[in-house]
Amino acid sequence: MPLQSTLSGKKSSSVQAESTQWDGKTFEQLRQECLQKGVLFEDPDFPAVDSSLFYSQTVPVQIQWKRPKEICENPKFIVGGADRTDICQGQLGDCWLLAAIASLTLKKDAMARVVPPDQDFDHNYAGIFHFQFWQHNKWLDVVVDDRLPTVRNRLIMLHSASNDEFWSALLEKAYAKLNGSYESLKGGSTMEAMEDFTGGVGEMYETKSAPENLFSIMKKALDRGSMMGCSIDITSSAESEAKTSTGLVKGHAYSITGMEELQFRGQTVKLIRVRNPWGQVEWNGAWSDNSREWNYIDKKEKDRILQNSLEDGEFWMEFEDFKKNYDKVEICNMTPDALDDDTKRHWAVNVFEGNWIRGSTAGGCRNYIDTFWTNPQFRLQLEDADDDDDDVCSVVIALMQKNRRKLRKEGLDLETIGFAVYEAPDDESQVEKDFFRYHPSKARSRTYINMREVSERFTLPPGKYLLVPTTYQPHQEADFIIRIFSEKKADPPMPTPPEEETDEEKSLRRLFDQLAGDVREQNQNFPPTRISYEANLLSGCFPERRNQVDNTGMIEFQEFKVFWEKMKNWIMLFLAFDTDRSGKMSSYELRSALKAAGMQLNNQLLQLVGLRFGDDTFNIDFDDYLTCIVRLENMFKLTEIFFMFQFLMLSMNV
Repeated sequence: MPLQSTLSGKKSSSVQAESTQWDGKTFEQLRQECLQKGVLFEDPDFPAVDSSLFYSQTVPVQIQWKRPKEICENPKFIVGGADRTDICQGQLGDCWLLAAIASLTLKKDAMARVVPPDQDFDHNYAGIFHFQFWQHNKWLDVVVDDRLPTVRNRLIMLHSASNDEFWSALLEKAYAKLNGSYESLKGGSTMEAMEDFTGGVGEMYETKSAPENLFSIMKKALDRGSMMGCSIDITSSAESEAKTSTGLVKGHAYSITGMEELQFRGQTVKLIRVRNPWGQVEWNGAWSDNSREWNYIDKKEKDRILQNSLEDGEFWMEFEDFKKNYDKVEICNMTPDALDDDTKRHWAVNVFEGNWIRGSTAGGCRNYIDTFWTNPQFRLQLEDADDDDDDVCSVVIALMQKNRRKLRKEGLDLETIGFAVYEAPDDESQVEKDFFRYHPSKARSRTYINMREVSERFTLPPGKYLLVPTTYQPHQEADFIIRIFSEKKADPPMPTPPEEETDEEKSLRRLFDQLAGDVREQNQNFPPTRISYEANLLSGCFPERRNQVDNTGMIEFQEFKVFWEKMKNWIMLFLAFDTDRSGKMSSYELRSALKAAGMQLNNQLLQLVGLRFGDDTFNIDFDDYLTCIVRLENMFKLTEIFFMFQFLMLSMNV
């Protein structure tokens, strides 16, 4: 059964990261143990052996694992501040990761989260370092020892331009450990690493079909601290990392590090700054480092923008040339708020976890109508329209595959994934084939693609919807999470102002105050009041506090109103089946009442209910009826989850 959780919206820096070490020990504990013993840390979870480098081949050269103090005399963790020029690609094809790291250095708050600053090679040095990454809705703290792969005393993987700086090399090692090996980092999307550095949500634009205001979108995103990358598509593997005549590289991930508008010969020119993580090989067209266009710019403006640029892999180009030469732009926003141009919005983030299992829940896309309906289905309810539009709700849906890099050594790679959103019927928990045969989707991902995450932004009318995530082909197995960012749904609807309350609401408020007292007093207990059917109902449920919405342990008036609507239905059922108005119902009447409430019980369960809640004559009064129906409802929910879980586990084991 898919699991659901709701994020609190706290800043990532305030969320405690979990240790990933096999014994659960934290970085501080491990470092302190090493200092007390007078030894340097050697990581048992990611040892300095060939299998930590490659899983599909033997190491082609003689590699020695060395600590920075064995490589240079005075190693430093960071020299003069972490900068995008500290990142030079080594022998590994992980330019996508390096492009993301370059973008990370431009966002200092996120950088301090991923690369904790409290570590160096002097004070409390014990050969251990740690880094933090976002993975599948939680932050993880990854420790590594500082043994790095070298050939002839030089680092062969990611390294800094300065021979005595090691933060970037150690960061790459920690990310390799998180994904199983260095080889697991070959090939990827810059967006993947940018999300792992921030927990943000991504969007991708095709430059050839992008909106006219793409420059404005990108500049505002950069100003808000979003991370960006770009790339040039390839048509075959032979084109991968092929250099063009203009100095650009195909199938290669670049980071976007700056955008400017300046005056050139009486006209406004839009420029974009791009960085090649190789640390060399640059654009040689207009506005490149030594191009003649810079001769027509005011010297102070030129010095400010160029900053004495050298052959460091970073270059400027005109935005129109950028769109002609690059095919994709990836933007990772810290929160969905950053996706909007001007308005600060409030978002709720719902997270669902699930899996596609062969023969059970791996139904494939809509093309396979006979099995499509068996995919996991998630119900959404959009209630609050946007502030600036009463007719639609904004929602961002992001579907992410889990742990696929780590599974590469088992021959598993990314599945081709997508999703569709349907208007949900009211009376079905699992929609079956005929519904999808005759009802079109209201929204869907633009394409099915073999990327870790597919995300889309939609505006939909308020209502109930059904989200169906799928692989393209049936019977393809994978675990996934879905993040749903919906505007203004993080909190319950605001209470009606007292002067606008209806007579029923005023009466209900008086009853609530009488039963619950001042709900703002967090330590006050609800009194066991008995005044009528309604009061009996409330006093029977409040002490257990099972029905409160936000898991605070207290019921506020607005939650009470939602709860009361449900209670009224149960009251009407009791009145309808207590035909003699005795205040009690027989076990036979209870059977009919429960069936009307949607609870179908077999004879054995009905006998147990009668024994548990009935009196000597097997009659059930209102208090016991209420307790019975509340507990049965909870039982049905728990039983549904339990048996679905058992079913999925059985399907996986068969």
